[in-house]
Amino acid sequence: MSSSAKDFLELIQKSRKGKFKIYIGMSAGVGKTFRMLQEAHALLRNGIDVKIGYIETHGREETVALTDGIPEIQRRSSFYKGKNLEEMDLQTIINTHPEVVLVDELAHTNIEGSKNKKRWQDVLEILDNGINVISAMNIQHIESLNEEVKKITGIEVSERVPDKILALADEVVNIDLTADELLTRLKEGKIYKKEKIQTALSNFFQSGHILQLRELALKEVATHVERKVETEIKTENFKPIKFLACISSNEKIAKNIIRKTARLASYYNSPWTVLYIQKPSENPEKIALNKQRFLINNFNLAQELGAKVIRQKESSIHKGILDYVIAHNITTVCIGKPHAHLLQRIFGYSWIYTLMNRLNERQIDIIILS
Repeated sequence: MSSSAKDFLELIQKSRKGKFKIYIGMSAGVGKTFRMLQEAHALLRNGIDVKIGYIETHGREETVALTDGIPEIQRRSSFYKGKNLEEMDLQTIINTHPEVVLVDELAHTNIEGSKNKKRWQDVLEILDNGINVISAMNIQHIESLNEEVKKITGIEVSERVPDKILALADEVVNIDLTADELLTRLKEGKIYKKEKIQTALSNFFQSGHILQLRELALKEVATHVERKVETEIKTENFKPIKFLACISSNEKIAKNIIRKTARLASYYNSPWTVLYIQKPSENPEKIALNKQRFLINNFNLAQELGAKVIRQKESSIHKGILDYVIAHNITTVCIGKPHAHLLQRIFGYSWIYTLMNRLNERQIDIIILS
């Protein structure tokens, strides 16, 4: 097949994919599900075939009332750990093939035995089948914001969505409320039942937390819009940015570098790679088992966040990095900050200065992440 025919085929296949819209908010209770349902009613009035794939009303009266009149694809019942649980029925959605399907709680983990582990994976399948999806999620579920959210709220969010899913969305809409409006809704019992309100106020829903989460949500959506604009007006002489995250077997530092580079790559809508230089002293038979496990976990995290992962055997770190940078036209290299106690053994870290000089000669940016 000629390249032009192949390009055209790709174009046709792309146009067959469903369009994807995500409502995003700083926390529960801002009105994402409510807005999705309002939009569904507007589409129905315009003769569009819309169906509910999965909506989580949390028993909120005004949300429950809005589900009236929107056809729903029956959920799949599963018996799990002594409980009868309901999941979204992926196969029936694909078979029914509505024009638009509403899928709430994008970060949800499906019960064991489901075809896909996560609901966002279900959504990708639905889109691949040419069905348009309107979905919703909270800011704290974005994978690369996990650490920031933890710093703000002190809570580690376990259900997360990779940044690449947001990058795939055709439209990301922020449902914004002021902290005061959100707290009023909470106190009026519009978010949680009465017995839960006090706990929420003293934990997640502290005014300071909400302000910081709101800022994160606004930034996230602004970034998405910026990225879309840049993608659409790229000029011929535009040199694409390509990030390279260089990690070691140090679990915490590596995880931090991966998350921060994922944010940068997401911001610039650019491809990125994670490179681990395996020195002879870190051969599988020499490296401690727990270090090996941490490495594999970090490789998996990087892949989930959309990176290509490369493990390269090389006794010289800076040579391994340089060779990769030159061979793959990398524009920006991200490395971890050498720790003070290591800097005292300057000789061991002289490779960083050598690397900086070599990258500088080639006008390649280097970002040192703390």
